[in-house]
Amino acid sequence: MKLTEDPHRRLNALTNEWVLVSPHRATRPWQGEVAPLQTASEPAYDPNCYLCPGNTRAGGIQNPAYSTTFVFENDFAALKPQTSAARLDVDSMGLLVAEAEPGICRVICFSPRHDLTLATMPLDEIELVVHTWVGQFRELGGLADINHVQIFENRGAMMGASNPHPHCQIWATSSIPEAPSKELATQRIYGKSHHRCLLCDYAALEARQQVRVVCQNDGFVALVPFWAVWPFEILVCSRRHLGSMNEFATDEARSLSQILQRVTSTYDKVFGVPFPYSMGFHQSPTDGADHPEWHFHAHFYPPLLRSATIRKFMVGFEMLGTPQRDITPESAAQRLRELAGA
Repeated sequence: MKLTEDPHRRLNALTNEWVLVSPHRATRPWQGEVAPLQTASEPAYDPNCYLCPGNTRAGGIQNPAYSTTFVFENDFAALKPQTSAARLDVDSMGLLVAEAEPGICRVICFSPRHDLTLATMPLDEIELVVHTWVGQFRELGGLADINHVQIFENRGAMMGASNPHPHCQIWATSSIPEAPSKELATQRIYGKSHHRCLLCDYAALEARQQVRVVCQNDGFVALVPFWAVWPFEILVCSRRHLGSMNEFATDEARSLSQILQRVTSTYDKVFGVPFPYSMGFHQSPTDGADHPEWHFHAHFYPPLLRSATIRKFMVGFEMLGTPQRDITPESAAQRLRELAGA
């Protein structure tokens, strides 16, 4: 089997799911949707932006004249902390089942500047964002009813971002969501059977092969995972085994800031436009139990496929069968690596 030529399946060792890779289709003609190219530059301050300092948000609350990161409760939160615990199972058949989900949703503005992104912010300001994430994870994860804290950023209108002002969200939930639940199960199984950490072993293997590594520093490595689904997907892993931001050493916050700046600025070079993506950190559950199997990491899922206006969609066989990709992770990594070094 030739991974660069033959159709094949790759196992996602982190979720125990498969992805179909069809490298021979990479040159097929495209007549699908082409999105309009967004070229307008943003001002440093937008009087109509509900996230800029001093402006009134959509919910009617006025922002303070903040000068660094700014955290507030989401005005249109998907979760409510006062939700009472309850469970529904109609006729006890296990078919119509619902459970109450209390939780907390917050928004973090990275900067008072409306026109910046993680790719263009100064490193010191990115580090302030990282320290804000650390504080929020520690605070929310310490609450009795919160068992998982999800920090994530949707960048770009293509990824559903409702505002271009640099910001991210935090959803803290009483249950552990589906994606981290799968990762928890596989990391636990691997730890029990191998007596080692899954992502420690995987990162070490990638470091030896080097073909999918994009960039790295003393604290973190960014790579296109062997099992990537999205064309230019990136996995960021801590070099040291740690479960969450709570365990960061002083220099690791700086190292993560450097990796985030390098990954996002490299993305912007791929097609010469601000690169849309969804990014999020997967950290150990905050359920009070020990989770020695968990390894801190982040996922970048960008949709762009062939140009600044052509994106990948999950349709047809991918929705009904298995996710599929044409561009191999190795070729995507090579392109990103060359741009990261440019």
